[in-house]
Amino acid sequence: MSDRPDDDVVPVSVRLGEVVPPEDPEDWTKPLTWVAAAGMLLAPLVALAWFAIAPPQAPHPAVTGTWLLAASLAVGAVITGATQRGVARAWTATIAAALFSALVVLIAGAALAGERQIGSASPTLAHAFGAGLAGLAGAVAASFAAGALARGSARWLRLFVPGAVAVVVSLVLVGYLMGTSRLLSS
Repeated sequence: MSDRPDDDVVPVSVRLGEVVPPEDPEDWTKPLTWVAAAGMLLAPLVALAWFAIAPPQAPHPAVTGTWLLAASLAVGAVITGATQRGVARAWTATIAAALFSALVVLIAGAALAGERQIGSASPTLAHAFGAGLAGLAGAVAASFAAGALARGSARWLRLFVPGAVAVVVSLVLVGYLMGTSRLLSS
C-alpha cells in the first residue's frame, strides 16, 4: 500500500513519478493492427514518392498525382476504419486516420517543396493541400457509411461501400478544388 491517501482515486498510469506500463498495450502481432497502420500510412507514402520522384510543376490544375493522392488518403482511412467493429469505433478510426494522413501529406508537401515562393504556394504544397482536403472530405463521407455497416456486416462490405463513397467524394472534390484539366498527365 502507498502512504498517499489519493492513490485509490488516481489510476496507476496517471500518477506522476511512476513509470507503469499500460494495462492493455496495443498488440502489434495482430494482423489487423498492421492493416490499420498501413491504411494510415498509404497517402503519406504516395505523397513522399510523388513529391520526391516527379513533383508537380504548377500549383493547378489537378494532375494524376493529385487524384491518386486524394483517393489514397480516403481509401487508407476507410481501410483503417474497416478494422474496427462498432459504430463509434469505425467512425472514429476512419476520421482519425484521415486527419493523421492529411497532416502528414501537408508536412510532406511543405518539406519537399523545392523552392519557397512569396505570394503563392509552391506546387507541391498546393497539390498536397488540395488532395488532403479532398481526401479528408471523402473519408468524412465514408465514415457515415462505415458506421452504418460496422455491426454485423462482412468485412469486405465494410471496406467496399465506404471505400466507394470515399473515392467518389474525394475525386469530385479534387476536380472542384484544383480544376479538372489533366486527369492523365503527370
